[in-house]
Amino acid sequence: MTDTARIPLFPLGTALFPEGSLPLRIFEPRYRRMIAQCLKDHGSFGVCLIAAGREVGEPAVPYLLGTEAQIVSADHLRNGVVDIVVRGRRRFRVLDHELEEDGLLTGTVRWLADPAPQPIPAHLVEVVPLLERLIEKYGGGHVIEPHRFDDAVWVGTRYAEWLPLKAEAKQRLLEMDDPLERLEFVRDTLYELGMLPADPDAELRR
Repeated sequence: MTDTARIPLFPLGTALFPEGSLPLRIFEPRYRRMIAQCLKDHGSFGVCLIAAGREVGEPAVPYLLGTEAQIVSADHLRNGVVDIVVRGRRRFRVLDHELEEDGLLTGTVRWLADPAPQPIPAHLVEVVPLLERLIEKYGGGHVIEPHRFDDAVWVGTRYAEWLPLKAEAKQRLLEMDDPLERLEFVRDTLYELGMLPADPDAELRR
């Protein structure tokens, strides 16, 4: 498999994470064309968080690290509107991009290697029971199985998409290559939000 590809890019106000699920309503002509082509060719597109601009109207400027989106369902509504659900696959880095005539952004991307599953070290296992409860209570069909609560990559990524963080913080988590760095960020954030008991060692890590 080649490590580069040319794909359409969809700048959004939210980040998509690998193995994550994201519902989207498609109504702009440029993106309706993109979705129609993806459905016809069984292709995918790239989701990038917006660095500057807006989702609708003039083309936005995207961050250059995003996630491949695979369409898993599509519901065609009236007036050409399409409701889709996508699943996050590989991360990528945008090498170059350009606008097509209708404003659709396309780019050459380099696929980033998927991190290998990694055991959760003892000092971070405290985050797992909370995630289990959150998924049991709110996850429903939105969290793609299998659930890998023993994998630091999977646990950190699920928290990254669920935590109430600013978009820039989520982008930072998406860009992290070290699963343990991401999980430590998650653990510290859970303490700050009061979602875990007070951490007696917090001052020692400052």
